[in-house]
Amino acid sequence: MRPALWLGLAGLLVTATAAPASGFAAAVAWQSETVLATGPALQGPWRQNDSRWDYLDDPAVAMDDHGRVALAWVDQARRAVLFQRRAADGTPAAPPVDVARRPETFSWLPRVAIAPDDPERIYVLWQEIIFSGGSHGGDILFARSRDGGRSFEPPLNLSQSLGGAGKGRISKELWHNGSLDLAAGPGGALHVAWTEYEGGLWLARSADGGASFAPPRQVAGSDAEPARGPSLALGREGTVHLAWTVGEDAAADLRFASFTAQHAPVAAPRVLARTEGFSESPKLAADGRGRLHLVWGESTGGPYGPYHLRYARSADGGRTFEPPRAISGPGAGFPALALDGEGNPYVLAERFEKPGRWPRGLVLVVSRDGGERFGEPAAVPGSAGPDGAANGNRQGLLTDKLAVNRHGAVAVVNSSFVRGRESRVWLIRGG
Repeated sequence: MRPALWLGLAGLLVTATAAPASGFAAAVAWQSETVLATGPALQGPWRQNDSRWDYLDDPAVAMDDHGRVALAWVDQARRAVLFQRRAADGTPAAPPVDVARRPETFSWLPRVAIAPDDPERIYVLWQEIIFSGGSHGGDILFARSRDGGRSFEPPLNLSQSLGGAGKGRISKELWHNGSLDLAAGPGGALHVAWTEYEGGLWLARSADGGASFAPPRQVAGSDAEPARGPSLALGREGTVHLAWTVGEDAAADLRFASFTAQHAPVAAPRVLARTEGFSESPKLAADGRGRLHLVWGESTGGPYGPYHLRYARSADGGRTFEPPRAISGPGAGFPALALDGEGNPYVLAERFEKPGRWPRGLVLVVSRDGGERFGEPAAVPGSAGPDGAANGNRQGLLTDKLAVNRHGAVAVVNSSFVRGRESRVWLIRGG
């Protein structure tokens, strides 16, 4: 089957321009963008792993407290997940290295994490389009580096599934790829979540920094109510918090559950908030005070309507959440979320400029008081591709383009695609 049928309906997922820059977000001092790579923009018909594709896409970013960034993106011609580390001044530590090492299969939508107690340990997770006999191809692969990204160990297949792992199904004909997440804790703790086309939501964990993983377990989801878009956050004493939404439901609402560090349930999964709209792509983060921050896209017209951003906060480890509130007008969706050392949330979102178009550029919404108030969304300078180019995300909008360290340094990545001309991935830093 074709890899991401949302692309044919992308024009239905957009709306008006986001609010103008002012308030907190405008206070971010942005630097000039750094182009990481450019290449052709060829995407032929989908013929599984025999497709003729040649473009760059799917950037992801993480940052340590020294301001060094860990970057990953995909080169479809090489069928490679490329990784590069750059210093705080933008200097590359080494040329990009291929983490996936599987030139026979496509790789999509990586995630990057840095161990909080050892910045030389770097983890990369991605969706590999392996066809194993099921209705859809897809497995969840993981690789780690113990030398700051100069080299990576051979990848591990965490899912080994027939179920089309990494797909976030909205309906039988419509889905986003990249339905996966990765969270790293101290002492070698790692947690991975993903969904599959058949609907299951899976968790896997490692207690030894990714050298090995316990067998994954399904914690939610079914064919009738497929889980999608999972997001992980690690709370106090290693508690694992998980948010997601569902498909096959025109009034999809967010789900939430918490688990011990060994993935034993703390409480049964529950609907977090019943809203009038369609909830999409939740992002969850935990701060040092034990608060949970949650942001997502909300549409009043089902999966094809105009999106805005909503935010909710918990002060008791997820047992209760404040009533959700809007933090943007229409024109912003599919967010990323990161916190600084004071627990201030930074929310990055795709900027939907005109009806009937792919998103172009990114907007940022910032709170400087732990989520009490947010500034208005502000366009990130340099985040739109050149000459009117739309954002990339050819396989879905479930991405992770934002990193913030405890000092409030910000790193944003994006990609663009102009068919037959150019694809590119780039980095923008601020603070």
